[in-house]
Amino acid sequence: MKIAVAGVGYVGLVTGTCFAELGNDVTCIDISEDKIKNLNKNIIPIYEPGLKELVIRNREEKRLIFTTNLEKAIKESDIIFICVGTPPKENGEADLSYVENVARTIAKVMDAYKLIVEKSTVPVDTGHKIAKSIMEDNPHKVDFDVVSNPEFLREGSAINDFLHPDRIVIGCESERAKNLMKELYASFEAPIIFTDIKSAEIIKHASNSFLATKISFINAIANICERVGADVEKIADGIGLDKRINRSFLDAGIGYGGFCFPKDTEAFIKISEKFGYDFKLLKAVQEINISQRKYFVKKVERALSSVNNKTIGILGLAFKPNTDDMRFAPSIEIIAMLQGKGCKIKVYDPEAMQKAKYILKNVIYCNNPYDAAKNADAIVILTEWNEFKELNFKKIKSVIKNALIIDGRNIYNPEEIKKQGFKYVSIGRKDVGVF
Repeated sequence: MKIAVAGVGYVGLVTGTCFAELGNDVTCIDISEDKIKNLNKNIIPIYEPGLKELVIRNREEKRLIFTTNLEKAIKESDIIFICVGTPPKENGEADLSYVENVARTIAKVMDAYKLIVEKSTVPVDTGHKIAKSIMEDNPHKVDFDVVSNPEFLREGSAINDFLHPDRIVIGCESERAKNLMKELYASFEAPIIFTDIKSAEIIKHASNSFLATKISFINAIANICERVGADVEKIADGIGLDKRINRSFLDAGIGYGGFCFPKDTEAFIKISEKFGYDFKLLKAVQEINISQRKYFVKKVERALSSVNNKTIGILGLAFKPNTDDMRFAPSIEIIAMLQGKGCKIKVYDPEAMQKAKYILKNVIYCNNPYDAAKNADAIVILTEWNEFKELNFKKIKSVIKNALIIDGRNIYNPEEIKKQGFKYVSIGRKDVGVF
């Protein structure tokens, strides 16, 4: 099939590349000339395992094209995916201006039937608004359909998530659109859920909000565990084996970050308010997430008695491993709080250093974990990269000033760290050397 993908951010680039990998002719469009120029040189704007190789292969096989010419791509395509950003406004609502701009262009340019698919995460009723806007500004008076097909990609495993999804959600309201989407996803083995457009739009927000809720729930449990002397990991295992609950997203830590969870929970609260519902549960989820970072900074303070004039080596900046995404990363807030208390910060991340330099100020950027640990009063783990799970602790101990590890992701076994000669502080567990 001939597909146009408007927007080559995270979702658009992965979506377009994977559809090309499946044998479709895909044109990816973006208003950023620099981004398109770089992509045509195989310079990928994001770190996502396996993505660069897929881009190169499909460009070489002429199935994947990058351009700034949206009008041409619209005319030549059967299906148009809208994958532009929906960043939060100051009031927490999603900014739909990019979606609206693409919709207006489609309306003016299309001269034959088009299937328009909203892939971006949008508030409920956006699909109907897109359809209304196109209908009102459609000079050629051609038929079209609007479909909601939300993405469920996890950064760090997006290629596998796209090609082998848990489910495919399609919100559509015509047989023609339904049949085209069936044809598009014919090679996928995942269950396909057909709904109305509004239900599909809510599924996306509900999914991310529920996962954020699980994270805040287990962090609240972790705080109780520290007060009573229980082990949050054993509790997570115990409740996670219940098939109704599941173990995923029950890892205690410093809270959720990234672009999706903070943005989508806030947007869902605003959407609910718009329709007259006070989503108190999600507000509590947000409050727990914010307080978890403050609580973690207090743990660091207690472990060091004071952080004033102390040096801390931070390992991990990206909001999660296998990505360079710094958007809403917990590290940003935690580092700022530590700096505000007079702490000197050294940092290292395997992939996020370049993006971090645009965000983090007055920190020392290090070439490896050992440079970050050198002469530091403590190491603080903020991202659970595999590289950090396999550190040479003898080397760390030989360069660090104070053999103290404060683990915001619970990546180490407390007893094993004790054997290496370290004091160890983590989240919601019976640590050795808890202060």
